[in-house]
Amino acid sequence: MKRFVLFFVLALMIISCAKATSQPTTTPIPSTATPVPPTVFPITLSSSAFTEGQEIPVDYSCKGTNISPALTWTEPPAGTQSLAIIMYDSQASWTHWALYNIPASTHALKKAIPTDPKLSDGSMQAKTSFGKPGYGGPCPPSKHTYVFTLYALDSMLSVPTLAFSFELDTAMKGHILASTELTGTFTP
Repeated sequence: MKRFVLFFVLALMIISCAKATSQPTTTPIPSTATPVPPTVFPITLSSSAFTEGQEIPVDYSCKGTNISPALTWTEPPAGTQSLAIIMYDSQASWTHWALYNIPASTHALKKAIPTDPKLSDGSMQAKTSFGKPGYGGPCPPSKHTYVFTLYALDSMLSVPTLAFSFELDTAMKGHILASTELTGTFTP
């Protein structure tokens, strides 16, 4: 008898759910803010110091002069108001560089960008995992992979001076028009 009652209740629940879902709804479904995939707006990032997937030269590491490499990129998509570059170590989850509010008209960074929090063109540098602003080159105990990500943004970012790079990540959410990556490795 218990099985019959359980079966009867289960059948009623299934029928009720089926009827409830067959009714049209007038409640709008909220949209989500998701980044536009890079393939929609092809933008590429490159460096004269190394090519995609290759070894980052020692000059750009803690074993050398520890200067930032020169970077160039193609035209960002229409509507781009600013750019950001974040370099991180994918094995150690360590941010090595976080540069933001780069003017949208900029298409290159020379090597050896100063480590000042605010640069002459208005660009800002967030604190990295090293606890200070500016580029901090690779310095791993073994071979690691480093990813430079360029973001095209639909606004200038409002983050405090000397913000940490994770605050930059939060501020970019919902503002990314396109992004691209350049990957390099470093072996001490």
